[in-house]
Amino acid sequence: SCYVLEMFCEHLEPEQINRFLDPLTRKLVSMLEVATRKCVREMAVAALAATAVAAEKEFIPYLPAVANIMGRLMVLNTEDQYPLKGRAMECMGHMAVAVEKDAFRPYFQETMRCTCEALTLDSVELHEYAYAVFANLSKVMEREFSPVLPELVPHMWKLIGQSDGQGSAKDQKEIQDLLYSRAPKDTQFSGLDDSDEEQDPDGVGALDAGMFVTTAMLEAKKAAITALGEMASHCGQDFMPFIEESANVLKEAGTYWHPSIKLEVCRGYPSLVVCSVAAHHPDGKVPWEKGNLQANPMSPHTNALAGAVLAEVVPLLMNPEQEVVSGACEAIASVIELCGPASLIPVANDVLQGVLRLLSKSAPCQEEDREELDDDDDDDEHENFMNAVTDLLGSIARVMGPQLAQFLPQFLGPLSEYCKPSRPANDRSMAIGCLGELAQAMGQSALPHWQAAFFPAVMAGLADPEHAVQRNAAFAAGVCAESFGEAVAPQYQQILQALHPLFSIDASTGDSAASCVDNAAAALARMCMAAPAAMPLQQVLPIFLRSLPLKSDMMENETVYSALVKMHREGQADLRGPLQGEVKRVVGEALRMAKVEDEVKEQLRAEFGGGV
Repeated sequence: SCYVLEMFCEHLEPEQINRFLDPLTRKLVSMLEVATRKCVREMAVAALAATAVAAEKEFIPYLPAVANIMGRLMVLNTEDQYPLKGRAMECMGHMAVAVEKDAFRPYFQETMRCTCEALTLDSVELHEYAYAVFANLSKVMEREFSPVLPELVPHMWKLIGQSDGQGSAKDQKEIQDLLYSRAPKDTQFSGLDDSDEEQDPDGVGALDAGMFVTTAMLEAKKAAITALGEMASHCGQDFMPFIEESANVLKEAGTYWHPSIKLEVCRGYPSLVVCSVAAHHPDGKVPWEKGNLQANPMSPHTNALAGAVLAEVVPLLMNPEQEVVSGACEAIASVIELCGPASLIPVANDVLQGVLRLLSKSAPCQEEDREELDDDDDDDEHENFMNAVTDLLGSIARVMGPQLAQFLPQFLGPLSEYCKPSRPANDRSMAIGCLGELAQAMGQSALPHWQAAFFPAVMAGLADPEHAVQRNAAFAAGVCAESFGEAVAPQYQQILQALHPLFSIDASTGDSAASCVDNAAAALARMCMAAPAAMPLQQVLPIFLRSLPLKSDMMENETVYSALVKMHREGQADLRGPLQGEVKRVVGEALRMAKVEDEVKEQLRAEFGGGV
């Protein structure tokens, strides 16, 4: 039951778990205190961690009691208790993410002390837990984590470079001791003692056989690379002394034979660029301009580092493993969206060619027939892979803007193939969503393809039986109207007719259904703003208001409420007359919703008053 609860909580939002939070937490704590079976206690700890993550800041009242229990478990040091110790460390890391920095600060140093101490124990699995904790704590505590960098970072360099299953037990012991051999004795995170050396003076312990488990070391390497990336991302300029060697370590790890390590390396590389930007640019941002291929606003350090990272990652688009290619796509997208067009220019040809080959299913990782997928796992992997590819194309468009127009026709053909009814729903949803992103990012420069490519895909998607496809088609319809302006107005009547059935979907049946209705409402808002004279507002506005407030896709809050404010400010007769009651209801509910951004609420108060 604890395992099921853990899986269940991973998909809950705070408002969904809140009514169950008190009895659930009390029951899990009670189970943890009275259970005698180790596996039950481990699952109870994991379920508590999942509950905290789902509850977020609502978990703060329970933090002291749960942290006290975890503190007792984190000091367990007998081998048969290592899994429970690791779970407790993991739980502290997850609770830190849930309750955030200020609430977790009183427990930070003790958690770090216990986690660092775990690295002295002969358990690679326990080390994996430790690196995951370091990743979470650096993410939460940010520069408050920095004092431990001189101890941890060199340790992780050596671990990442360690050959798995090829070294002796004594080599492994040296890795375990590295943190302590380098640490100053008075550091608050040193956690030093001599107990292990006294019990095991030869430094060999349980590993007398002289070899270690390859799989365990593989997982530890992955966790260490992840932690290294999080430290670089969140410790800001304090990580700068470690940038150069970290880049060298990741470059060497990128030659590792296992694809999962290559994937983690891809994910780690952009973090180094984030660190450089934080250190060399005000507010941690590069002030790039979309489509400006002449200016280079990057600092010399960021420019050199971004170039080196992309030089390593771009060739991985032609890697034979799909998971590696996905990681490469995500890394390239992260770097170019952070650093702008100047970072993309040197590798633009290779990136565009790579994306085109991937969309055309002619890349090395697509040599096998991918059209007939054997099982759900294959389907999920295919979806994640192709989403990464189309997300990269969207990122390129956001960076290049109208400069992508000359290449756009080459991509529209393959994307249209994925929109066909014969393709799986995931493919159709992905492709139509990508078309929407292209229209949004490229603006008028994509208008020549409205009639031949965008409009047919939108209409087919709105008529699709799958909510996910309808949702993205509604998004695409709205952003095409927004980007192409009056040129879309002749098709408004057809689009409105196709959107109308979406407002009959029961939003209470799930997030997918609710998001579908939300995006349909956002499409109406964008169409009203783009060509108001083409909108039959007397018929549209009652439907629009009935769909508000949004239920799922909160990213569209600004779109719908900005449109409502603008129409009301301009004196739209229906909003100030027969629909005034509905307007008050919508505004009142929006002002009470925690998930409506403060900036949006200020707009609503400014126009309608705070007492609505």
